[in-house]
Amino acid sequence: MSEAFKTLATDLLGKARASGADAADVLIAHGTDFSVTVRKGEVEKLTDAGSKALGIRVFVGHRTATAYTSDFSGGALAALVAETVSMARATGEDAAAGLPEEMIQAEPIELGLYDPSPAALPTEERIERARRAEATALGVSAEIVNSDGGHYGSGEDSVVLANSLGFLGAYRSSAVSLSVVPVGQRDGQMERDYWYTSGRGLGDLLSPEEVGRVAAERTLRRLGARKVPTAQVPVVFDPETAGDLLGHVFSALSGYAVFRNATFLKDRLGELVASPLLTVVDDGRRPRGLGSRPFDGEGLPTRRNVPIERGVLRHYLCDTYAARKIGARATGSARRGVAGGPSVGPSNLYLEAGDASPDQVLAGVERGLYVTDLIGFGVNLVSGDFSQGAVGHWIEKGTLTHPVHEVTIAGNLKEMLKDIDAVGNDLVFRGSVAAPTLRIRRMTVSGE
Repeated sequence: MSEAFKTLATDLLGKARASGADAADVLIAHGTDFSVTVRKGEVEKLTDAGSKALGIRVFVGHRTATAYTSDFSGGALAALVAETVSMARATGEDAAAGLPEEMIQAEPIELGLYDPSPAALPTEERIERARRAEATALGVSAEIVNSDGGHYGSGEDSVVLANSLGFLGAYRSSAVSLSVVPVGQRDGQMERDYWYTSGRGLGDLLSPEEVGRVAAERTLRRLGARKVPTAQVPVVFDPETAGDLLGHVFSALSGYAVFRNATFLKDRLGELVASPLLTVVDDGRRPRGLGSRPFDGEGLPTRRNVPIERGVLRHYLCDTYAARKIGARATGSARRGVAGGPSVGPSNLYLEAGDASPDQVLAGVERGLYVTDLIGFGVNLVSGDFSQGAVGHWIEKGTLTHPVHEVTIAGNLKEMLKDIDAVGNDLVFRGSVAAPTLRIRRMTVSGE
């Protein structure tokens, strides 16, 4: 299939040039997607679908337009090319628009992106994995009274990207995941939590029983939650919520945020913007990583980027457009779907692990909050102001004492990053974003 799509992409580029485009690129994606949700042992929803789509981006000078279709008939594609070139002529000039200045042909590199095992698993066994995860969770305790379901999902994707500079590349990938969301009840109070596992193949996954057990334990530890008095105390983020925090940092590192004056990190290159304990990595070539790929959404080679190294801001993350806008170089960070042009996106984004165990991170807290879930949106990347609802556990003398809910944690990312005073050694990739346990010296916890 990819060979046929390569031929098709090359043909469409020729048609675009013949229609008056100075440059163009074509992205073709073909894939399958399976998902099943089991609730109380019964199949609640099952989807098994395939899809294919094609997106084209054309440039007439510094004018650009994009379009996409799922109709691969010859007449439809010829009309799509002509209409896209016509749209480009009608748009305004943008000096930063255009393909990369130079291309490097895609190198043959094995990243372990495709694993045939999910596709080979019979449908009934996929359903059974979701059923086993949920059944295990429901059986952990009488206080687990319900479930929002066990979910199993898998899929495959094939991508072909070609442009008028001579780039032509393709790759195939797979993904599979399993999760469960148990509901617990105690003294009339109901809580829910979740756990999950994901990877490229079945061998990357935790067992359904392990997923169910952890999900139930996470739910049970939320029962009996209460508010705490408002205070300024140390706050410890568990790996999941530390990953959420990292997502905000990534947004602040985007070249788009820089040229739009939408980040507190603008004009800070070479400066200490975070604790020396903090190193941010975005690695597009991590073997079997869920964010890995041999080339980015523009055809540039992916790479291991370290935008923040031991607290120092080394560079921003850019696609070609953002790089031109801020006078930088593209970092192989372009993400793109068929329905539009590239933008900056993460690959395998993580915080490097520290030396402290999670218990040691907690042991350094006399009185504070351990956060296991963040709620709502409350981050201003221009000012750095941070305020989000939180769920977790109260810490007394280094020990988790009781669950906490209905509190808000507040601070400013500028200070929060510098106030990280402990980084755990518990970095585990469960998805494409990962972080270890983090401790911030002081934040405001607003409760009663």
